[in-house]
Amino acid sequence: MEREYMEFDVVIVGAGPAGLSAACRLKQKAAEAGNEISVCVVEKGSEVGAHILSGAVFEPRALNELFPNWKELEAPLNTPVKRDDIYLFKNAEAATKMPNALVPKTMHNEGNYIISLGNLCRWLAQQAENLGVEIYPGFAAQEALIDEQGVVRGIVTGDLGVNREGQPKEGMYTPGMELRAKYTLFAEGCRGHIGKQLIARYNLNANVDPQHYAIGIKELWDIDPSKHDQGLVVHGAGWPLSLTDNENGGGSFLYHLENNQVVVGLIVDLAYSNPYISPFDEFQRFKHHPVIKQYLEGGKRVSYGARAIAKGGLNCLPKMVFNGGALIGCDAGTLNFAKIKGSHTAMKSGMLAAEAVADALFAGREGGDELTAYEESFKNSWLYQELYASRNFGPALHKWGALFGGAFNFVDQNLFGGKLPFTLHDTKPDHAHLKKASESKKIDYPKPDGVLSFDKLSSVFLSNTNHEEDQPVHLKLKDPSIPIEQNLPLYDEPAQRYCPAGVYEVVTQDDGSKRFQINAQNCVHCKTCDIKDPAQNITWVAPEGTGGPNYPNM
Repeated sequence: MEREYMEFDVVIVGAGPAGLSAACRLKQKAAEAGNEISVCVVEKGSEVGAHILSGAVFEPRALNELFPNWKELEAPLNTPVKRDDIYLFKNAEAATKMPNALVPKTMHNEGNYIISLGNLCRWLAQQAENLGVEIYPGFAAQEALIDEQGVVRGIVTGDLGVNREGQPKEGMYTPGMELRAKYTLFAEGCRGHIGKQLIARYNLNANVDPQHYAIGIKELWDIDPSKHDQGLVVHGAGWPLSLTDNENGGGSFLYHLENNQVVVGLIVDLAYSNPYISPFDEFQRFKHHPVIKQYLEGGKRVSYGARAIAKGGLNCLPKMVFNGGALIGCDAGTLNFAKIKGSHTAMKSGMLAAEAVADALFAGREGGDELTAYEESFKNSWLYQELYASRNFGPALHKWGALFGGAFNFVDQNLFGGKLPFTLHDTKPDHAHLKKASESKKIDYPKPDGVLSFDKLSSVFLSNTNHEEDQPVHLKLKDPSIPIEQNLPLYDEPAQRYCPAGVYEVVTQDDGSKRFQINAQNCVHCKTCDIKDPAQNITWVAPEGTGGPNYPNM
């Protein structure tokens, strides 16, 4: 097909913290040098921030470097952290508050801010546009543009106006465009679908551990002003997840924002082994714990969302460069799991890549080469130092659970500064941890009460998720027979539980046979299915631009 095209010096895929920081830094470098760099950012969400979901306690280190005057520019960092409360949840009623002296240093949040990452990205987009960056929301990058020599030359955006059978709709069809670039930066976030393809094509993860993931589920609440404590950060480990093993590891959070709002969430490690676990339902019952309930009672839930988290850290970081481009932020996996923070690290990786690209362009290079300077500057940066110091944090939790792994991490982080003379590894991918249903215990989750706990469909409604129904299903099955013939008898088809949006159902038909149903309209783009399916049979690809959630302040 002959497609229309536009040419830029740099195309960036994804308007998250990594992509927008890269765009801003490119323009800053150009201004400093008195040169021009044309920069285009494409974003699949309906607007910048629509698909951004994070806790988020934000460390401003990278922002201080990118915009030292961010306070004068009115960046939306309105709530400094004033106190950390950390609990070990023993059961549905009991919890022990941890003394600060026993908490790993990385979990302390002095100097950090409780923010909406979506709103920070909206602000970063304004700064980028003020610097001359072109930002196109509502355009989903569908594939990398790769020439015959295997060099990335840009991206192709998805076709619009295609029906479920893949045929153009009369009067509505618009073919995607080629956005050609000398260098292309991929900042799609965790488990980016093009990033995943590039990692496989160029064998970028050949010498590293498999990436490890969690799913984060989050709600935003308006609460009783008398219960609000602006600046309070509450973190937890244990119930309803495991303290002593990795049957279902993870942790919880509750942050007091401004305007009498809190965000509450649960992070479930996707290396869990019991196929009957439902992260969504674990989260719903978690909110009934007295430590959490005391803040939410009398309040109103106003938003809901879910997103996978790439938490493997340095041990799982692929080679980040290839001819013509680079992976940045969570597309590469730069989150610091010891801090439970990935925004400042994503921003820094984007800035480092931008500096390497700018220097290459100023040197007269025509693109298509490998940005080795990006990886070199990464290894000489505070970002690398952070990730190196936290390299054992996740593997320790995988090996020994929250209690004993946490004790190891206290020693590693507080006494040795993350510099113990060995590295722990976890070489088993998350989906391979799943046990068979016959070896696992069924879980009887309590029914939601509609006050503190809710069902999936009413939750998806609050995420403002919307997809054009008559479009190709963006959740692709390599073999349509596997869910019923293989996953159902072996694992009781876990997709109907690990998905936090009710996308997957096993339907009993009139003749008693089973059918696997995909409700793609419900998808909140969390990518959990792409990660956790035991047969690795589900591939998430981008739907039409603007499809998916529309998070207001998440």
